Amino acid sequence: MSEPEQQVPSLPSSSSLIITLTVVAMLSGLLIVLVYEYTKPIIAENQRIATERAIFKVLPDAVSRLTFRVEGDKLIASDDKADGELLYAGYDKDNTLVGIALHAAAQGYQDIVKLLYGYDPVSGCITGFDVLKSTETPGFGTQISSNEDFLANFACLDAKVNEEQSALIHAIKTVRHGSKQNPWEIDAISGSTITSNAVGRMLNQSGQHLHPIIARNLTMLRQAGANSTE
Repeated sequence: MSEPEQQVPSLPSSSSLIITLTVVAMLSGLLIVLVYEYTKPIIAENQRIATERAIFKVLPDAVSRLTFRVEGDKLIASDDKADGELLYAGYDKDNTLVGIALHAAAQGYQDIVKLLYGYDPVSGCITGFDVLKSTETPGFGTQISSNEDFLANFACLDAKVNEEQSALIHAIKTVRHGSKQNPWEIDAISGSTITSNAVGRMLNQSGQHLHPIIARNLTMLRQAGANSTE
């Protein structure tokens, strides 16, 4: 007695496969868009909180602050949601300007390192920074925010503007560990030169661009603090 012949299921047609894959792709894309739109304001709010905390960390004498947008050679009073390049002027309880907080970024060992740093336009010193974003290698790469010798570079890192208010008098640069001789040099962390160099590059790029603009708008920045309480 012979066994019944097994029926082989027919394969789906090419058009059916294409339609199925198209539907899956569309649903996946829609899901990604929905997740992005849902998380976008949450991410923005978290970034705003992180920036707010960093401003008062790098400007410890400030009790209030104002936001300005860089527009050519001018600084325009703005809000934190404005597009473009922003900086933050900090004021003490008497509405006296105590410093400026500025963004800076450069390529590190693994990814872009982003900082917010404090700058005193009167003394011309960079007085500290806070890391906003870094995916550097745990250990050496993250020492820029914890290594006491490295952080000592920023007690007063020289970032003075020249008389023409067109650039820094001295370019900020990172030097080999133990070889620092000038106040505009950053003594690198031994074993973490790439991240150390990134800090030097980003501060020099930001300083060359923004410090002269701050110098040319310093009177307005000082007056803005007094006007904010009127």
